[in-house]
Amino acid sequence: MTDKEKTLKKIQELGLLAVLRGPSHDLTLKMVEALVKGGVTGIEITFTTPDALEVVQSLDQEFGSQIILGMGTLTQPEQVKEAKDAGAIFLVSPHIEERLANAMAGSGVPVMMGALTPTEVMQAKSYQSDVIKIFPGSLGGPAYMKALKGPFPNIPMMPTGGVNENNLKDWFAAGAFAVGAGSNLCPKELALAGEFEKITGIAQNYVAAVRAARNENQR
Repeated sequence: MTDKEKTLKKIQELGLLAVLRGPSHDLTLKMVEALVKGGVTGIEITFTTPDALEVVQSLDQEFGSQIILGMGTLTQPEQVKEAKDAGAIFLVSPHIEERLANAMAGSGVPVMMGALTPTEVMQAKSYQSDVIKIFPGSLGGPAYMKALKGPFPNIPMMPTGGVNENNLKDWFAAGAFAVGAGSNLCPKELALAGEFEKITGIAQNYVAAVRAARNENQR
């Protein structure tokens, strides 16, 4: 099994990626520490986070293989190399654009390109996106992704946006490969208030909810 295959398998096993747009370098690090304490070890740092590359370098040095660390909101081809050099082992974009898609596909790490319509899903697949990021997931909800899985049952899909503790069960029932959760999982307001123990508590609840959702679907 290649490193890429191992990473994809681990993401699927975790079932949950925390998508972080932190307010600052230091607060983002503390947010991740709180999430990891709560059992959330799939971490996606967006390029829209202040000092995003430095944040990823710091996290890679601090946690190493304890976490699955990636970068998201890639919009420019040059960001692919920057993210990998910083320590990212998976890459996520909110959209499909030819030069960016080709750079991501050639990176050697798992890539998730953003799509919403059936045409975009097939376009992302044609550009060798390993998992299709259904974004924004809030627009159609689990029922929409379930409809997409009808004609595309073998294409792995990960909804991001609109994922919360209460609808996790519905996303996995609809066939999600994994889910991406942002502000519902790690509220920026709690970080700004220094209430990191609350973030840890929310993380624990999410991990339990993912486990329960998967157990229910396996019955």
